[in-house]
Amino acid sequence: MTPSGLIDAVREFVESLSAEKGYSIHTCRAYRRDLEEFTAYLDGNAGGPPPGKGAKKDLGPNGVTPLMIRGYLGYLHRKNQKSSVARKLSTLRSFFKSLVKKGLIEANPAEGLLTPKREKTIPVYLTVDEIFRLLDSIESDALLAARNRAIFETLYSCGIRVSELTGLDVFDLDASAATVRVFGKGGKERVVPIGRKALDAIERYRERLRAETGIGADRNGPLFINRQRQRLTARSVGRILKKLAAACGIATPISPHGLRHTFATHMLDAGADLRSVQELLGHRNLSTTQKYTHVSIDRLMETYDKAHPRK
Repeated sequence: MTPSGLIDAVREFVESLSAEKGYSIHTCRAYRRDLEEFTAYLDGNAGGPPPGKGAKKDLGPNGVTPLMIRGYLGYLHRKNQKSSVARKLSTLRSFFKSLVKKGLIEANPAEGLLTPKREKTIPVYLTVDEIFRLLDSIESDALLAARNRAIFETLYSCGIRVSELTGLDVFDLDASAATVRVFGKGGKERVVPIGRKALDAIERYRERLRAETGIGADRNGPLFINRQRQRLTARSVGRILKKLAAACGIATPISPHGLRHTFATHMLDAGADLRSVQELLGHRNLSTTQKYTHVSIDRLMETYDKAHPRK
C-alpha cells in the first residue's frame, strides 16, 4: 500500500522549499526525511500499523485524515523525545498548509492536533575556565594545529553555527573592521563582531597556509580547508573538537553547537542584553535566545542568597 500520490506531493513540496523559500540543503533534507518517515508509516513499512482498512494504494493528500496523523504521533511517542515529535508534527503542518494554499486540499488535517509540550533542557556549555583550557591547549606550530586553533577561537568569539563557520570564505572576513559576514538559515546574511584573539589565530593560520601551499588571502575561497585543500565540513569540525576536548581532560560532552551555547551563556552572564545576543546569534525569535538565561538567573539567585539581609 504505497501512497504514491502523497510521495509526489512530498517531492514537490521539498523542491519548493529550496526554490521558493531559499532553505538550505540541510533544512530541505530534514523536511524530506520527516515526510518520508510519515509516508513510510502510512505504507506500514516503518514498524507502525497501516492507516486502516479503507486506505488505497494510490492514497493522495486528500486521503490523509487527522485520525491517521494522530495514530502516527502515537507511534512516534514510543521511540522519540517530545521535541522530536513536535518537530515532525510541525513539518506535517507546514506540508499540508502549503497544499491548502495551492488549492490541492480543502483543510489541513494536522492543524487541530496538539503539539507535545517540550521538555525544558539546559543547553550544554563550557565554563570560562574550561573554554580557556580548551583553546590554550591547541598548539599552533603546525598547519593543521594552527587551523584548529583558528576554528575554535572563531566559534567561541562569534557564536556562529558550525555550518556558518564552514561556509566562510576569505573575503567574508574584514580584519580592519573586526567583523565577519555569515550566511545563516535560509541564506539570511548578517555581520557579527570577531575578537582580537580569533583574528590573530586566523592570521597565523593563513600565513602558515600561504607558506606551505601558496594559497594566500588575496584570492577568495574557503577560509578553512582540509588536507585535500577542500572546504572543511561540519562533521570534521565536530570530530576535531571531540578529540581536543578529550585530550585536555574536559568531561563535558561538547560539540561545535555547544561552543555556540557557551558563547551565548558567557555573554549573558557578563551582562549583555538579550536582544543583542539574539542579533549576534541570528535567532528569528527572542524566545529561542531566552533558553540561555539560565546561568544569569542562577548567578543572580546566588548573589541574592549571599547578599540579601532578609532572604
